[in-house]
Parts: sequence; structure tokens; C-alpha cells
Amino acid sequence: MTDQQLIYALALQHVPKIGSTTAKKLINHCGSPEAVLKEKKSKLLKIDGIGTITIEGLFDKIHLEDAENELRFIKDNNIVTHYFTEDTYPEKLQHCIDGPIVLFQSGNINIKKHRIISIVGTRKITTSGIAFCEKLVETLSPYNPVIVSGFAYGTDITAQRAAVKHNLQTIGCLAHGLNQIYPKVHKKYMADIENHGGFYTDFWSTDPFDRNNFLKRNRIIAGLSEATIVIESAEKGGSLVTADIANSYNRDVFAVPGRTTDSQSVGCNNLIKFQKAHLLSNPLDIPYLLNWELESDKKPIVQKQLFVELEPDEKIIYTFLKENNKELLDVIAIQCEMPTYKLAGLLLNMELKGVVRPLPGKLFEVI
Repeated sequence: MTDQQLIYALALQHVPKIGSTTAKKLINHCGSPEAVLKEKKSKLLKIDGIGTITIEGLFDKIHLEDAENELRFIKDNNIVTHYFTEDTYPEKLQHCIDGPIVLFQSGNINIKKHRIISIVGTRKITTSGIAFCEKLVETLSPYNPVIVSGFAYGTDITAQRAAVKHNLQTIGCLAHGLNQIYPKVHKKYMADIENHGGFYTDFWSTDPFDRNNFLKRNRIIAGLSEATIVIESAEKGGSLVTADIANSYNRDVFAVPGRTTDSQSVGCNNLIKFQKAHLLSNPLDIPYLLNWELESDKKPIVQKQLFVELEPDEKIIYTFLKENNKELLDVIAIQCEMPTYKLAGLLLNMELKGVVRPLPGKLFEVI
């Protein structure tokens, strides 16, 4: 888009009381941010869900003046902008109704045709949590996923440093403008991150730093990714918010279980207990349940064994799939009355025995 079009988009983005969802509604109705800001107030009030309080201050000229100043900052600092209808805007985030209308980027991000996962968790990550996180990234590295996180203490920086170590792209989603970095101690990692990906944010350089920004930032972490992985979490925490947002976007969520006595495992255990996340006990559960395949794989044709021995639970699954052709993992779990984590293991054993095979979209069928 032109500089002038971007100024109007920025101005609309920064109007108080108009969030991303409302801004998109106004743009869809009027045709463009410029048309919104030039439309008559009486006509805007006829739009369903738009009231006087919502558009209060919309026509204040200060928004355009501030947008011009922000555009200067963008140009002076070589920041890349992505408007929500452009091809450069992250595809998965495009499907999120509350995704920002303008996304800011620094670094060398290229996520076209890439698998993208987010890894989040407590800032007070334990030694075992660090070990699992590093092993997870190492194990997934042959699949070349993009690792998304929040560049915060603990789990976030562990995941992103592991991505750099294994030469994977990684994206840090920030809760502030690109004129600063938080936490400041992580400034030493910025060059590595930008050389292996970069940073996204929808905050301006003039936006005040506020802890509530982290919750808003989390929607971008969840929205970018096909799956969100929670390594460790206390009973309450930002990573649980990210997991809830990912669920609301109908994305996969995985959680690493822990001992019931461990305070940093309570959140993950609850996600699993209340069926808000798949149990993640082995890094290979990710490619298996997401149906990832290595491009270099040349899988031999699996010949189904004659008179293969099936365990009782496997027979139940086999009979169900035989009668229903192919079915979703979650549907199989419900109909066969098995928890998902147990079913996933049984299906893997049956695949190795050559009696079932996975299909895209978490579908399975009998061979």
C-alpha cells in the first residue's frame, strides 16, 4: 500500500475504543481506512454494533498527525509493515478476527510455506522444563518449523535460543513498539533472532509500556501458529491465556504433564485434565498428531501383516474404523470412549503394525 494509505490505516488502528475487530468491520463496510475516516458519522452509526461511544474521537485530526509521525519512525528504522488484506500478512493470523490491521516487523522473517508452532510457558522454568524444551526443538528441527514465542524470560527465550542453535527461524512477538526491548537483558539475543527470523508487534513506538500489553500480544502468538505448546505453567499465567486463545482459534494445543506436587506443572496438568490440550510426553507426538512428514522421506509401502495380533483396545479402534471408513482423532476418542493421549499411542502402535494410517487433518483410516 502507498504511504498515504498506510497513514490512514495507522490512524484508524490508533483510535481509542476501536479495536482490531471493530476496525475491520468499519473497513469492510466503507471499503478502506481512508473511507472510514472520511465517512459521515450518521452513516457509521447505522452499521450494526457501532455506537456513539465506539466512534467517539474517530474524526479527531490528531490521529492522522500521530500516524504521520509513526510512519517517519517506520521509515527511519527500516520497519516492514503488513496490512491485514495483503499477501505478506501472515496467512494463519489473517483468519483471526481480532488480528491487527497493521502488523510491524523487524528482521528477516519468511514464513511462506513453513510449519509454524508457538512454544510458551512459565518465566520460572525448571531445569527439567528447559531440558524438555531444548529436546523438543532439536527433535523437530528436521521438519524445519518456525518457532514463535514472546521473547520473555524462561520458556520463551529458551525456545528461541534453541531455534537459533538449530538454525531454525524464530519469531519474537513483542508487547511494545520496536523502539525498545523487554526485558532489557535480552537485548544481547536480538541480533541472533533477527538473523534467524525477527520480531512482530502491533504496538507503536509511542505506546506506553503496560503489563496488560502482554495479554494483547498473546493473540498474535496463538494466531500465527498451527499449534501452541505449553511447556510449564503455574495455576495461572499468560501461557494459559495463549492456550485459551489458540483453542478459540480452533488450533491444536499441547501441554507437557508434570507431577501433581510441582507448582509449575499445575497449569499444564489442568489443560490436559479439562481436555483443553493434548498430552505431550514425547517430542515426536507433535509431527505425529499434526501429520507432518519429512520432505526427504520415501516411506516404503506398508504391507499389512496377515493374522496381526491386536490388543483389546486396538481391536475396538480397528472395528470402529472398519465400519466408519475414516474418522477424526477426536471423534474416534469419543466413540471408542478413550482419552486422546491414550488413543494417540494406540494408533501409533497400529500404524507400526500396518493396520491403520494417518491422513491430513488428524484423520485415520484402516489400511
